[in-house]
Amino acid sequence: MDTVAGLQLFIRIVETGSFSKASADFGITQPTATKHVAALEAKLGARLLNRNTRGVSATEIGALYYEKCKAIQREIDEADNLAALFQSKVGGKLRLSTSVAFGRRVLTPLVLQYMQAHPGVSVDLSFDDRYVNLVEQGVDLAFRMGRLADSSLGARYLGLNPWVLVGAPAYLKRRGVPAAPGELSAHDCLVYSSVQGDDRWHFGTPPGGETAVPVSGPLRSNNLSTLLAGVQAGMGLAILPRYVAQEAIAGGEVRALLERYTLPAQEMHAVFPSPKLVPSKVSSFIAYLQQRFEGDWWRR
Repeated sequence: MDTVAGLQLFIRIVETGSFSKASADFGITQPTATKHVAALEAKLGARLLNRNTRGVSATEIGALYYEKCKAIQREIDEADNLAALFQSKVGGKLRLSTSVAFGRRVLTPLVLQYMQAHPGVSVDLSFDDRYVNLVEQGVDLAFRMGRLADSSLGARYLGLNPWVLVGAPAYLKRRGVPAAPGELSAHDCLVYSSVQGDDRWHFGTPPGGETAVPVSGPLRSNNLSTLLAGVQAGMGLAILPRYVAQEAIAGGEVRALLERYTLPAQEMHAVFPSPKLVPSKVSSFIAYLQQRFEGDWWRR
């Protein structure tokens, strides 16, 4: 194993806390990874890693060595990026992480369009509704909805993710069309348990007020497509992201309701492991997304 690959392997072992995970990432066997680290420790004359039943962690010297390795890796990435920029190309593997609904309905077509424009880029796109640790999973870029907590991660604002109240024509004919948020308490409401999980829907009321309405109904789910299907089946009303509901609205399968009132919109961010020395493949993709999320992006 050459020196650069050896440094990269050591970095992954520290970040994952596992020889097996790091070796799998590099397509080598665990004994090979173990032998490499043992040879590295012998060369340096110092123990770099503590090994126990709970996993692997860096020693004090190992932690310092890890920071130096990371600095070297950033310099290598920056050199590669400069070469790519000099040739007006963006290349390499781009590892992306996104939620299931957003990834399937919004991000996938955008990724495919980006890849067609940048044939030198390959993409590893993962779908997961759980929080993903970018460093441990080796992710270049993740998509997060809502306000970001303070962290050492880098982030770029992409735009807003608006929500809309919808109902199917058959349900509205049977139960009536609500004229104000307060009337929703008398309707069957389908609740998205990941966001609207407190069974209270919040509306902005003109001119600048706010009201919270307690709701209930026959279906709760943490899956947006399931709730949309429930609305289309006439089971009740639901608050959904515009990008989930827009196609059904345009096709007349569901109807947008109470549009003179506002619903909380989520901020959308692209998040990456470090704000320093951002690889060109990441900054290029972010710039591409910022253009796509301008204005009423969900209608396009």
